[in-house]
Amino acid sequence: MNKTQRQLKHQRNRKLYGIIIFFLAALIFAIFLSRFFYIAISHSVDQVDLKQKVAELYASKTEIKAQRGTIFDADKQPIAEDTSTYSVYVVLSKSAVAFGKRQYLAEKDKPKAARILSRYLDISYQKVAALLEQKNRDVYQVELGNAGKNISMETKQKIQAAKITGIYFKASTARLYPNGVFASHLIGLAENRNGQLIGVMGLEKAFNKQLAGKNGVRRFEKDTRGTPIPGSKVKARAVKNGDNIYTTLDTRLQTYLETLMSQAQATYHPQEMMAILMKAKTGEILAASQRPTFNAQTKNGLTKMWRDILVEDSYEPGSTMKIFTTAAAINSGNFNADQTYKSGSMQIDGKNVYDWNRSGWGYITYQDAFIRSSNVGMAYLEQKMGAKTWLKYIRKFGFLKKTGIKLPNEVTGSIEFKYPIEQANTAYGQAINVTALQMMQGFSAIANQGTMVRPYLIKKIVDPNTKNIVYQGGTKKVGQPISQQTAKQVLNLMEDVVYNKNGTGTAFNISGYQIGVKTGTAQISNSQGSGYLTGETNYLFSVVGIAPANDPQYILYVAMKQPTTFANGTSGQMLATIFNPMMQRALKESSESDSQNSEQVALKKLTGHSVTAVKRKLENQGLLVTTLGTGEKVLKQSVKSGETLLSGERIILLTSGSKLMPDLTGWSRGDAAALAKLLGIKIKIKGTGYVAQQSIAANQAIAGQKQLVVNLK
Repeated sequence: MNKTQRQLKHQRNRKLYGIIIFFLAALIFAIFLSRFFYIAISHSVDQVDLKQKVAELYASKTEIKAQRGTIFDADKQPIAEDTSTYSVYVVLSKSAVAFGKRQYLAEKDKPKAARILSRYLDISYQKVAALLEQKNRDVYQVELGNAGKNISMETKQKIQAAKITGIYFKASTARLYPNGVFASHLIGLAENRNGQLIGVMGLEKAFNKQLAGKNGVRRFEKDTRGTPIPGSKVKARAVKNGDNIYTTLDTRLQTYLETLMSQAQATYHPQEMMAILMKAKTGEILAASQRPTFNAQTKNGLTKMWRDILVEDSYEPGSTMKIFTTAAAINSGNFNADQTYKSGSMQIDGKNVYDWNRSGWGYITYQDAFIRSSNVGMAYLEQKMGAKTWLKYIRKFGFLKKTGIKLPNEVTGSIEFKYPIEQANTAYGQAINVTALQMMQGFSAIANQGTMVRPYLIKKIVDPNTKNIVYQGGTKKVGQPISQQTAKQVLNLMEDVVYNKNGTGTAFNISGYQIGVKTGTAQISNSQGSGYLTGETNYLFSVVGIAPANDPQYILYVAMKQPTTFANGTSGQMLATIFNPMMQRALKESSESDSQNSEQVALKKLTGHSVTAVKRKLENQGLLVTTLGTGEKVLKQSVKSGETLLSGERIILLTSGSKLMPDLTGWSRGDAAALAKLLGIKIKIKGTGYVAQQSIAANQAIAGQKQLVVNLK
């Protein structure tokens, strides 16, 4: 091939390549163009809606957090409420500069920062100083571990007062339990999980949905700078704060019970312990606690016991069950108080039943069987009734089913009732497992003339957004297992347990009050379930008392499992260290309350009226009236019009003119808080009980005061 031919061939190849490239480019352009038109028409790419994406780009969505509902005591004081806590961190990186200003901790400020942080946090100066002297230049900020978490607003403000650039705080929602150890397993806990408070036990868990509420949302269109576009639509869903729960717990009685329980724990060291105080006629639980327990605010002790043993544990009750056996025998016509039997022991199908005194007391009456707590006497009563009748009464008294108290994981209990020996065992509290709340429910029939009421903890649940009551608690009659005459006879026998020389409850004699009790000493099954533990203290020791016996107002049940020692006393004296002062305190408060005129006073609108006339009228109605100011007209009132007070309660009236701080000694927590709210100042309350000290002295001018601190005792 000559030179000319080669040139012609190259020209043809170049022309061919050019044509190919042209068509390839045209094809790519056509594909791109068709893709463009497809997107323009469909507004979609790979199943992604472009319109929606653009809308999201120029839209703002704000979530408004709902406030978790508050749990109150019977006096409307908070037991559990929302609060804010803070975590502290220190920025060290010199790159932290904004608008030309340093945002990091300067080298010269590090000693001062270490001094301030160690002063107000649980961390040493040396440890803080070491954390602030980071050699790694890549470290942007440091935290202070657990010492720097869950800081209160007060502590935050103290640190901020030092005005050290580089120390910052991150806020988070937390749950405040101001009373610490306070019916902790009943009230429960709410924990912050992924920025949201979740109830994990007790009422906090049972009513988590109602307490949590629903977050609100606000949506609007914005420009590239984030400014709302005028005329754009704003869509919003209102926040719904969580419902508030009002309980039946009496703070003074509950606090006193916790003190008694802690003292007993320190003295006798039982493996477990529980106590419940309930109003006999209504079923209101006024105080209840257990050991082990925990401080709901600090979480100290939580790892020792997670379960609420009042509802989640069932156990053999022992001799307190004899109350129901005797009641059933009387009510079914199978009890003759004067009939005698041989005590000590008996046999049923070759199995022995023993009294706690195995030698017995010879031939004794069935009345003495109750007073002396004879197992043999109860076994004979069960045989007289017959198993079918006895089981019917067991169910009538509410055993083997839940009480329905609305607490998590309530159990039903169980029974072994197949053989005659098992049927007899249940008559003195073995071979049947019950819960503490089932026992309280059954006891109410004895205290309430045969009418059985359900124990309850919740008075009402209120929607704070509408003020509507969404749940109303109250007394619920759940049966009439025995007659009024039977209840009275059993209550008389319980009095004999205290006042008869042969009674097992002489330790529970409370001077000035008529008491009826029944004691119990229940054996505890061994770990194999094939028998019972042995040893002087390997029992569940218990007592139930009803007082006053002539007009029952309270039922108190106390139980201790496996104490380490009796502290040189008896099991009865051990239980009496809780039972006697607790029952005496309840009876004393009841008598003081009854001595006051408890008429209800419905408040009207008082603002605009003469202070002198209003005060005179309210005092005549039995209210305690405190006035603030020198003006002649009422400007504000601490209790809104339309609400009701009981005579003996306090109302505060605000007028114009100079105001002096009243003497708060003896005021309740609620009254002190109402005063601060009326004055528009902050209040810090320490302790429980009634006001003993105040930071603003009585008769001191209130003007200019920003915070009131009161100590309760």
